[in-house]
Amino acid sequence: MRFWTILTLFSLFLASCSDKYQAFRSQYQFKSPNGAPDYANLDYWAAHPRKHDPSDSIPRPLLGESRDTLVDVFFLYPTSFTMKDHGNKMTADIDDDYLNAKTDYSSILYQASVFNQHARVFAPRYRQVHLSTFYIEQNAFTDSLYDIAYADIKNAFQYYLDHWNNGRPFIIAGHSQGSKMAERLLKEMVEGKPLQEKLIAAYVPGWSVPKELFSSLKICSGPSATGCVCSWRTFKNGYLPSWLEKENGNSYATNPLNWTSGADYAPRSANKGAILLKFNKIYKHSTDGKIENGILYVKKPKFPWSFLYRTKNYHPGDINLYYMNVRENVAQRIQAWFAAHTH
Repeated sequence: MRFWTILTLFSLFLASCSDKYQAFRSQYQFKSPNGAPDYANLDYWAAHPRKHDPSDSIPRPLLGESRDTLVDVFFLYPTSFTMKDHGNKMTADIDDDYLNAKTDYSSILYQASVFNQHARVFAPRYRQVHLSTFYIEQNAFTDSLYDIAYADIKNAFQYYLDHWNNGRPFIIAGHSQGSKMAERLLKEMVEGKPLQEKLIAAYVPGWSVPKELFSSLKICSGPSATGCVCSWRTFKNGYLPSWLEKENGNSYATNPLNWTSGADYAPRSANKGAILLKFNKIYKHSTDGKIENGILYVKKPKFPWSFLYRTKNYHPGDINLYYMNVRENVAQRIQAWFAAHTH
């Protein structure tokens, strides 16, 4: 079933073993008095520049790189609430120690860290919906669950703006459920507002960007375009999941190997490095990429033991398969934004 396939994939790409998360639970012994996050309290930020957290981690081969914090990134993590035994609970508790440990030492470590060379990373905890929500018929009930998650994110973004942004340019980024929320945030709080001028770019892989969603926000046209959106969903060549068939190509997509939305093929040689199971190991030329009908199609990725990797859905690797390309592109867009806004 798709549900358990995705769950297995997350374990493969973003974790080494469940015991690892158990070992970190003692770091998360805080309790919300009303079940909601308090964004004045750094416990309710998975990543924040005023504390040390996994987003600060740098793969060992990159320890000598130059670093700065010219901009901010507001990062929304993907679904980590995937447990089979979740009863009837469809919304995660904000103070669940195991879930917070799992989030921080999976997506915050392996995904949010891609931005840390040139940005301060802010990643709010939010009451995410359970993974199974995405595989049931969408209705008023599921919408209400997403509304809870989004309300937390909107409050966190406003708190960030009021207390820490201080007029700095910023990036909005996410993955999967986080990208779904990021798109709504862009639509409601950035597009057509004064904030749009401060948007360097949005990186929202792992979720569709319908062509009618935005008006003034456009898909990024190249590696140095700013004030635009990048998105991609990664699948093996020729594979079209049944749940995507109804899109009929009505979704924008970006190739993270050449940063265009056209159909130009980018070979493995353009892939500057993936970060997979071992955070301190960079796997160069892991896979290629070509956009077709709103999807990023690739050959089977190459990494140790990849011959055992049978799935055609590479969703958990949307960022990790292109870690070094994303990291480099963040610098390109920041440089381009400052060049255009320096008088």
